[in-house]
Amino acid sequence: MRNEPSESRRAYLDHAATSPMPEAVLAAYAGALRGVGNPASTHGHGQRASERLEAARERIARGLGCDRAEVILTGGGTESINLALKGMYWARRRAGAGPVVLVADGEHHATLEASEWLRDAQGARLVPIPLDATGRILPEALASAIAEAGASNVALATFLWANNEVGAVQPVRELCGIAAGAGIPTHVDAVAALGQAAIDFAASGAAAVSVSAHKIGGPVGVGALVLGRRTAADPLMHGGTQQRARSGTQDAAGAVAFAAAMDLALGDGVEPDPTRTAALATLRDRLIAGVLAIDPTAVLRGPDPASPGTRLPGNAHFTFPGCQGDSLVFLLDAAGVSASVGSACQAGVAEISHVLLAMGLPEHEAAGALRFTLGPDSSDADVDALLAALPDAIARARSAGLA
Repeated sequence: MRNEPSESRRAYLDHAATSPMPEAVLAAYAGALRGVGNPASTHGHGQRASERLEAARERIARGLGCDRAEVILTGGGTESINLALKGMYWARRRAGAGPVVLVADGEHHATLEASEWLRDAQGARLVPIPLDATGRILPEALASAIAEAGASNVALATFLWANNEVGAVQPVRELCGIAAGAGIPTHVDAVAALGQAAIDFAASGAAAVSVSAHKIGGPVGVGALVLGRRTAADPLMHGGTQQRARSGTQDAAGAVAFAAAMDLALGDGVEPDPTRTAALATLRDRLIAGVLAIDPTAVLRGPDPASPGTRLPGNAHFTFPGCQGDSLVFLLDAAGVSASVGSACQAGVAEISHVLLAMGLPEHEAAGALRFTLGPDSSDADVDALLAALPDAIARARSAGLA
């Protein structure tokens, strides 16, 4: 058994996988869990549970720039994405839309696999929207994909608000405007963007937006789909009318905790706390400079951090020539630093990043990927621990070579 650093001494640089729950959120969650009552019950306990639930829904809606009635609480981001893609596709097909789904390259696997299921089981035709070399979608790329498919043949379009691997923030309003102009509803996966970019549903022009609580320090297994009032979606599950397009007893305590996490991340509006995002960006830039000083051959992937609004403030993603990313993760982990090669949803699966391949990288370069993501409790000490451990990790990974 290896001698691992204690939890308190570890540096956590994987907030994109899940962000630790702050004490204020934990306290709100624990307090709500002590409450009794099903929010759908008509007695006093049920009504008090309903009041807690709806107050939380109102708070979540405020942070997402939408109306409370547009917030469907779900069991996490993956369910939200599946409900949006499958539910909107079914509803659009019943209404006479064509079978094409426009899917951006480099999407999260929740989107990719839901889309592939629609293709394999429901007869959908998938048309890709390419990424540029920084991981962004150019508006002309979306326009070209629509022209290729034929607007009348398209059921919906879907893309990430911000890429979960390289942190590229998309020009969401412009992309949604192009799709809407062609009569195409758009689903936007904002799971990675929540808390670091302003998710203003009303201003975005999107038909649906998916988010997840645990990316901002809320509970795992709690999420939301914002579904516009004029957007139809068939439910995935049947057995009740608790929410529009979703059956099932609602998690009042999870919603309360999600709302508490929104309070910390966003204050009172849709804009992330500027003090927090500025601190994140400063720490990220220090991390980037330190990594490049240690290994000048390392390549920062994604948009230029100096270009405003194009990259998440807490994301630093590199490729290290001659290294296997999984080897670097293992070696850093042994030294007390937690990082990742990409999406935690693919952890343990040996594959080259589809995001980097979509950005045009050859496989031998993409194999050396390593992602560092920061959160509100990240510190200079975390970065110092990484920079202290990285030289040896790189040297040992290079000596092992690429698998």
